[in-house]
Amino acid sequence: MIDKPTFAILRLVHGSFNIMVVIGFLYQGFLGLGIRKKRTAGTPDQKRIRRHRKMGPYLVVLGVMGFLAGKTLVYLEHKHFLEYPLHYTVGAIIAILLIITLIISKKIRGSASGWRTLHFSIVMVIIALYLIQVILGLGILL
Repeated sequence: MIDKPTFAILRLVHGSFNIMVVIGFLYQGFLGLGIRKKRTAGTPDQKRIRRHRKMGPYLVVLGVMGFLAGKTLVYLEHKHFLEYPLHYTVGAIIAILLIITLIISKKIRGSASGWRTLHFSIVMVIIALYLIQVILGLGILL
């Protein structure tokens, strides 16, 4: 059995890890906006595009891992997943949207791909939900 001080540390590790993931997603969003701006201006930035494409799948995996780690942590401590139902629900929605975004991103081909707008829209929702999730998580920690 894990003692209470260890759970307190694990909660902080979970929160810190996910804050880093959020920062990664904000950076990824910054890259994406820069790519969009350059593409619409007719001067695509290949270096930025490669970085965005390379980093995206890793961030999806890290985001889903953060959700699963939180889910596991709550289950180990409380013996059920819904101790914090709103935090859990928002996390589950984020994880699902991350996977959907990854699938959609693989369909983006060419400069006139209609998938771009959907990708952009879902990512904006993910970032907004992550910010809400951080606030909910801080409410649990404090």
